[in-house]
Amino acid sequence: MTQGLYLDANATEPLRPEARAAAIIALDTIGNPSSVHAEGRAARRLLEESRARIAVTFGAAPAEVVLTAGGTEANAMAVHGLGRGRRILVGATEHPAVLATAPGATVLPVLADGTIDLAALAAALADGPPALLCLMAANNETGVLHPLAEAAALCRQHGAMLHVDAVQAAGRVVTGLGAADSLALSGHKLGGPKGAGALILRPGLALAPLLAGGGQERGRRGGTEALPAIAGMAAAAEAAQPTAAARLAALRDAIEAGAGLPVAGATAPRLPNTTSLVVPGTPAETLVIALDLEGVRVSAGSACSSGKVGRSHVLDAMGLGEAAGQAIRISLPWNAPDDAPARFLAALARVRARRL
Repeated sequence: MTQGLYLDANATEPLRPEARAAAIIALDTIGNPSSVHAEGRAARRLLEESRARIAVTFGAAPAEVVLTAGGTEANAMAVHGLGRGRRILVGATEHPAVLATAPGATVLPVLADGTIDLAALAAALADGPPALLCLMAANNETGVLHPLAEAAALCRQHGAMLHVDAVQAAGRVVTGLGAADSLALSGHKLGGPKGAGALILRPGLALAPLLAGGGQERGRRGGTEALPAIAGMAAAAEAAQPTAAARLAALRDAIEAGAGLPVAGATAPRLPNTTSLVVPGTPAETLVIALDLEGVRVSAGSACSSGKVGRSHVLDAMGLGEAAGQAIRISLPWNAPDDAPARFLAALARVRARRL
């Protein structure tokens, strides 16, 4: 495939060199972490070292880091394990990994800027038995950051629990468990290999397993741990601390200024690497394909819909109307080149000149 300009980091970040090196070491560690012989003990040491590195990065205790196969499993584990006997509340712009896991949940509206409607949340929390609120730290399509501290305070006031999907926020803005009860992470969104994730729990919180099995992960998640992906995730998490936020934000701002197009969620706090540009009158699918032919890789919404491109439920929830099907997401990777704005804007101009 021709080397293009990759601007789809929110689908997956390019692999970081630190993660590659760690994964290769783990690939050469042949033991099963649950085995008691020397090779098994070596694998166990590497597993627990990786768990500790993830814990330190996100301000957690190692014992409360449950290693999973990715963010989707971590979210499902929280919904099923913590939501039993509770009402489930979800934000209208949550990722499909949460929405599909909680059918029948009460869907809470967002404001026009994409942030959760705190008044509606307060009313929902007060209207019935204790709930589990599922709220993403940062939206995958717009980069909008939810007011988690305010949401957590409302949850405490009403005896509710809070699960935070931090898949997109981790490594891009300061992220930790904070006042939440659980936090979902994904390795490949940090620049690690695909196939690893984690659910971080509040200390002392019991969790019924989603996957039963051989008792791994303190009985909270069965199955042999994917050691290479986990070791790579730990290394990526350390390397992905949001020190490059200012550079990425400057590149994003240059794209927005040069494009001169409406930006979904522009008035809300956002991830430094993400923008959702609305191109009026042009279907998102057409734009994504046309830009790909120009060598620029962008997306239109979530990358977890079997390759489908269509109307965005996120932008629908924000009240964008027809524009919900006319927006492209640009998400700058950690290694985005300094000329990314110029290259993207030139490609966009060529595409729009063809009057698609």
